[in-house]
Parts: sequence; structure tokens; C-alpha cells
Amino acid sequence: MAIAIILILIVIGSVLFHILAPWHATPAASNWGSIDTTLFITLIISGIFFVAITVFMAVAVMRYRHKEGARAHYQPESKKLEFWLIVVTSIGIAAMLAPGLVVYNDFIRVPKNAYELEVVAQQWQWAYRFPGQDGKLGKSDVKFIDSRNPLGLDPKDPAGQDDVLVINNEVRLPLDRPVKVLLRSKDTLHDFYVPQIRSKMDMVPGMVSYFWFTPTKTGKYEVLCAEYCGVGHYNMRGNMIVEEQDVFDQWLKGQPTFAQTLATAARPSQDSMLEKGRQLAEKYGCGACHSQDGSTSLGPGWKGLFGRTEQLADGTSVQVDEAYLKESILTPQARLVQGYPPVMVAYTLNDDELGALVALIKSLGVASQASGTGEDLVAQGQQLAQSLGCLACHSVDGNKGVGPTWQGLYGKTETLADGTGIKVDEGYVKESVLNPGAKIVKGYAPVMPAFAPSDKELNALIAFIKSKANADADASKAEPGKQP
Repeated sequence: MAIAIILILIVIGSVLFHILAPWHATPAASNWGSIDTTLFITLIISGIFFVAITVFMAVAVMRYRHKEGARAHYQPESKKLEFWLIVVTSIGIAAMLAPGLVVYNDFIRVPKNAYELEVVAQQWQWAYRFPGQDGKLGKSDVKFIDSRNPLGLDPKDPAGQDDVLVINNEVRLPLDRPVKVLLRSKDTLHDFYVPQIRSKMDMVPGMVSYFWFTPTKTGKYEVLCAEYCGVGHYNMRGNMIVEEQDVFDQWLKGQPTFAQTLATAARPSQDSMLEKGRQLAEKYGCGACHSQDGSTSLGPGWKGLFGRTEQLADGTSVQVDEAYLKESILTPQARLVQGYPPVMVAYTLNDDELGALVALIKSLGVASQASGTGEDLVAQGQQLAQSLGCLACHSVDGNKGVGPTWQGLYGKTETLADGTGIKVDEGYVKESVLNPGAKIVKGYAPVMPAFAPSDKELNALIAFIKSKANADADASKAEPGKQP
């Protein structure tokens, strides 16, 4: 009886949760409200089957529960029951499939007056192409792809010379105008997905898929990749801005054509090397793993990287110079920086392209070689903590992580796993870096690997950890009525 009551409560709770839940899809910002209707029909049909089957289970549990002295009655197969089960199930499946097939047929039946937009996906970024004054998109092929031509347009095709290129993650579209979206991928499986537009389609290498929609509401909508495409998949995001036709036309005029892009690449200037480096970084999706603002990412950040001494996975260290950067691009597995996974693929670049990328990394700041002042030492310690991946486990803002937070850590007395206490001083910090399994802080798992930094690097790490303790104390003093 208790099981039957639980089953009935599950049915009632599920229905009430759906009716009363505040989480609903946002209104469609395109003509594809029919997709929401299809999903609703699927939900209703599957919900009816869910309720019917669960209620039947509850009735069966109550009616055929064990009774003293009663024996189960054997009943042979019922062809009539099987027939009706097949009929009802088939009708239910057909009722769920039919609306989807009808909507999909409309989804790929493009109006004749639709405006074309090509979306090109690559790990882990988006790029776009609009037709020029002739209204036609030029031919493209992967064999034409290089740093000057990241979308692979045919340079000899006259129809492609006036094509408008948008080599970044933001694209704009005119309001209330049908758009045919052509989708292709340069490397692996991707999926172009704009939730509010209700658009979603796989992008398969070697194929051009497509669909169409009409934007019906101005605004800024997020573009997502809905197909796992590698370690940087989570970061493959962009924006679609829908605006009035005249505003869109003005924006489009400011975007470069394919011919202008080729002409710019052919005219070297003082800044052309940096621009070429930026284009290469965008083309190969470097920004998905290497930040340019100093933030932690999947690979070492480029800000202040050049000239820095990095600790390698084999325990040795290396100074980041031009030779090391070029080697890391051509054979990234040769000398891995400690604390980062070996996920970077090898790239085949010529000397000019390698020089452009190195110039870009140099432009983002050269690491300070001085070590005399405390500020220099703290900065070096922070850079070392980032390069070794320390900040993935140890927070600097007091938040709980895989390991103890560094905020207010130095000088604190910690309780170890064996019940003893220890004061966090220079000796303990050095021992924890070199032999982290020796004294484990209570409440934390023994997962930290051993590192082999030099004395200079250890001192820099300690200076950085000390600075977090001092900053915490200063903040306490600054708060009225709070004792440090």
C-alpha cells in the first residue's frame, strides 16, 4: 500500500511541478513558435503515458498485493491486449513524430527572398560571411585557407571579391527579414544554436547544412555550440544582434570585403605583424585556451608571458623566448608547462606566421626580470602560481577549493589530518610544495602533485602567499569595529 501511495504522489507532484514551475522557455524571437508547439505536444503525449503507466503500477500494487493463502493466477498471453498496446503505442509515437517532421520541412524550405548568411565554425570560435553588392556568395574550399584567407574563399571567383567578412564572434542581422543560414565547419562537429531564435543545426566537416528564420524582435542573443567539439567547447560562444534595417546596413558597410582583406594583407605596415598575429590567433582559436588578460585558462596566459621562467612538467625550467614559443606551437608536447594538460595540437605554420604570433605575445607584455623589490617578487609569485596551475585548487579570495585558500593562510595555525597543529610559515609552505603528501591539512584530499621549483621560485610563491595574508589583515583593519 505504501508503494502505491508513493507512486500516486509522484504523479501528482510531477503534474503540479510542471503547472506551477516558474521555469519556462523565453518567448521566441523569430517565426519558429511552431517549434515550441511541437515540444509542448511531445510533452503532453509523453506525460499522458507517464501518468497512465504509473497509475496502472499503483493499481496493480494494490490489487495484486500479497495475501495470506492466496496464490498467483496464471494467465496465458492475451493477443487482444497485445494488439491494443501496439495500436495505442504506435499512435502515440506517430503523434510525437508527425509535428516534428512537419516543422522540419518548413525549417529547411527557404523563402525566395531570404537574405543569406554563412556561418563558419572552428575550434573554438565563429566567423560569418554576407554576400556583397551582387547578392551572391563566392565559392570556397578548404585548400584556400591560410592566414590571409581564414574562410577559404576562392581568390579567382569574381562573385566572392565583394563578400563581406566578419571574423569575430559577433554578428548582426536585420529585423523582420528572412535569413537563410548556411553552415559549415573547418575542423570537427559543431552545432549552431541560438535559443531565443529557436534555431539549431549540426555543422559537419565537408558538408553545408542550412535552415532559415525571420528575426521578429530586436535584441542581443547568445550564440552557442550545442555539439561537444573539444576541450574549449564551453567557451565557444558569441552574440547575434538583431536591429532595424537601416542600422544593420550602416554596420555592414563598415565591415571589410574579401578583396579589401587581401589588399590589406598584401601591404605590410608597422602594425601589420601584430594584426596578422591577431588574425592567426582568431583563426586557430588560441584565445579559447590562452587568455590575453592574465586570467586563468586551459593553457598559460599570454599576458606577461614572454621572458618569464616557466616550470616544466619534467621538473626543469625554461625561459619563454622566441625559440621556446615557436617550438611550443610546432611541437607542443615537447616541453609541457607544469600544471597544464597536454591537449594542444601541433600547428604547421611558416616562419612569417610564427613571427606574427610571437610578436603578438610580445606585445602583451614582457615579464619583469628584476627580483629585488617585494612587489616584483609578489608579481613573479603570482605568475608562477598561474603557470603551475596552483590557483585551480587554491583560491585567493577565501572561497573553498580543492586545497586550502591562500587568503589569510600565512601565519595561521592549521589542523593536520593526524590531529596535530602546525603554523603556516616559510618552512611549512616549502615542504608542502616539494613534498605535499608529508603533512596534509585536515578536510582536504591528498591529491596535490609534488613540484620542483628553484629556491628563487619558492621565495616568489611564498611572497605571493604572504601578500594574500597581509591583504586580508589590511582589509580587516579597514572595516570599522572589526579587529584584525
